[in-house]
Amino acid sequence: PRHAHLRFLTRESPPRALCFVDPRRFGSWRLGDAWQPERGPCVVSEYQAFRENVLKNLDDRAFDKPICEALLNQKYFNGIGNYLRAEILYRLKIPPFEKARTVLEALQEQQQERRKKDPTLTLSKKVKLRQENPDLLELCHSVPMEVITAELLDPEHSDNYAAFKNWLQCYFVPGMSSLRDRSGRTIWFQGEPGPMAPKGETARKKSPQLKAEPEAASPTVTPRASRQRRRAAASPPASEQKEEEAEGPRKGRGRRRKGNAAPALPEVPLSVRRSRRTSARRGKGEAGSP
Repeated sequence: PRHAHLRFLTRESPPRALCFVDPRRFGSWRLGDAWQPERGPCVVSEYQAFRENVLKNLDDRAFDKPICEALLNQKYFNGIGNYLRAEILYRLKIPPFEKARTVLEALQEQQQERRKKDPTLTLSKKVKLRQENPDLLELCHSVPMEVITAELLDPEHSDNYAAFKNWLQCYFVPGMSSLRDRSGRTIWFQGEPGPMAPKGETARKKSPQLKAEPEAASPTVTPRASRQRRRAAASPPASEQKEEEAEGPRKGRGRRRKGNAAPALPEVPLSVRRSRRTSARRGKGEAGSP
């Protein structure tokens, strides 16, 4: 495939290829048999381990930061990037610059209350409740899965970019606001940014796309209005008359700017003009004779 910057070929004939496809060249390759030591469990393939890793480490200083910045910390949110964090926070209506620990501790409390209220819930009912009311960590798993399942970022299909733009609800969408976080990354959101927003920064709003105005209903034409239209068509409006006058010679200015006027041609005597007309008529007669 295109943009396969690293390829592994099998020894069979014909060989098969395992390719690392990276159109934007964001990735890098390091030899090893596991994740980098500073990376946590994958949000997609290791959801339960990912969830436990976050909730049991809420006393870490990483969660003193705003939730939008904490979501980019690959030690806890391995796989979440810039557009994913915007989409996740937007769906939950969480201000991006709310303190991460505040958001996640509330999530932990909600989870404990669910278990206390009805411990007899079956697994299918629990799954249904989660789908209807997902929390932040659940969306960290389900939102990337939407992109993967629909293959919205498949570089081999040019139509997928249009589908990806239609899928986005917040990231770089007209009408949404944006701010740069402390790491210089732009976060897109709706509403208030939150109490930990960078001081001195003003949220910028992406201008909405202009939509075509609906056509106005055609007015009823009365006989009087019809006569007025005919008169208007017969005589040009005053604005057009002014434009025509403006295009004509300006006498007053012509007198003041004598230096710019074209030099007058010398007057031709009457006898010379008559002889020219006579010669012209003779020339026509000669040209027309067979």
